[in-house]
Amino acid sequence: MIDGAAPAMVERAVHAGRTPALAALIERGRFIRDAVSVFPSVTPVCAASIATGLGPDRHHIPAMNWYHRGERRYIEYGSSFRASLRFGLARQLTDTIYNMNAAHLAADALTVFEMLDDADLRTAGTTYLMYRGRHRHVPARDSLLTRIAALSVVRHPVLGPRELFYADVFASRATGCSGTLGMPGVRDRHSGCVGSYLVEHDLFDFLLLSLPDNDNWSHRYGPENQLDSLAEADRQIWRLFEAGGGVDRFLAEHAVIVIADHAHTLVESTISLVSHFTGRFDIRLPTDLREPGSAQVALCPNSRAAMIYVLEPRLLRAVVDRARRLEGVEHVIWRDGEEVVVAGDAGGELRLAPGDGVRDLRGRSWRVHGALAVLEGRIEDGMFRSERFPDALGRIWDAASCPAAGEVLLSAADGVEFTDWGGASHIGGGSHGSLGAGDSLVPLICCGLDGELEREQWSIKDVVPLVRRHFGLG
Repeated sequence: MIDGAAPAMVERAVHAGRTPALAALIERGRFIRDAVSVFPSVTPVCAASIATGLGPDRHHIPAMNWYHRGERRYIEYGSSFRASLRFGLARQLTDTIYNMNAAHLAADALTVFEMLDDADLRTAGTTYLMYRGRHRHVPARDSLLTRIAALSVVRHPVLGPRELFYADVFASRATGCSGTLGMPGVRDRHSGCVGSYLVEHDLFDFLLLSLPDNDNWSHRYGPENQLDSLAEADRQIWRLFEAGGGVDRFLAEHAVIVIADHAHTLVESTISLVSHFTGRFDIRLPTDLREPGSAQVALCPNSRAAMIYVLEPRLLRAVVDRARRLEGVEHVIWRDGEEVVVAGDAGGELRLAPGDGVRDLRGRSWRVHGALAVLEGRIEDGMFRSERFPDALGRIWDAASCPAAGEVLLSAADGVEFTDWGGASHIGGGSHGSLGAGDSLVPLICCGLDGELEREQWSIKDVVPLVRRHFGLG
């Protein structure tokens, strides 16, 4: 999993000779340039969908930053270091390391590790947000950094794959590899080191190799500057090839899937939700000391998407009206009874719900009425299509149907990002989260898999079915 990789940049890197491992996989396998992400296309939601094969309506991870109605508090998985400080670094780390998998991810949303563990296959994973499996792992205590982490946050065991390596804080065995507690810039090398060790010692049937540094690089330097970061990710894949006896021998013995969770688009301006809603609604703040029930709305910026939790239901219409007036918001989405309503920035509304009407490219059927232009959509031979907003109907429905999602969802226009609770943004760099194709279309490379590879519209949710079929699990 190469975080944030864009299809066009993968092609450029291959053509420039910067990514020989990816080139070998594409030459011997299938390169799909338009697999679609989920919405919002931010890493925790995407990671849950890749690991479970489900959308947010089923896996229940709604966003990077969201409001937990049951606990009456914000959940922040790490939008930025400044945002983490605003909510409390210890709380953010606890939610990310422990609660995301143990409490927030739906109990019945089995991960690929749980599925394969149950089939008695040897599972392994490097640092990835979704790691839940059937094997117990205790925190590491073998370095000064891990002992400091244990004193502050990492104190309890977790359930993960048979071989789990998570930012040094969990390591199922000694490999001689150091990840400096998962700091950006060294995470790919840590994954490559661990992965090559696992290959050399034949310790897995299934490995989820997470290569996250391309995302951090893209946020800083922009979506058109991924060549260096993709080359670094490729070097780590090549290390596995070498540990397995070279490209030919490795690929004779292993099937490989390469996927990204989302892509990136350039950020040129920002929206501050707090400034636009202050004075009009009583906002629940990250450090609010009042009784939790006293606020009217909770605001959750998520890069190029956002969620608004309407804590007083009578205010839903007023919140929607205010959101529709925000410059830079392309879509405002909310539930109205059994339907989801999508309003566009140029006016007009589209209503949708599952039903016996039009089909989409993923094979789902919908009842739609209103302005198709809201999603730049059209219906041809009973099929809904939109190149600019791929798999729009399914992604919108799944996001709005997530039990943990806000009542109002926002998708930003091209070039626009919502500043997070720490005031951070990525102006001049890349970001993601919206319904737009630029954020949402990702590369999918399949090499050595059993069976035919045919879909009208591929999705990051297809990884788990591909893995299950390869291992004969249906």
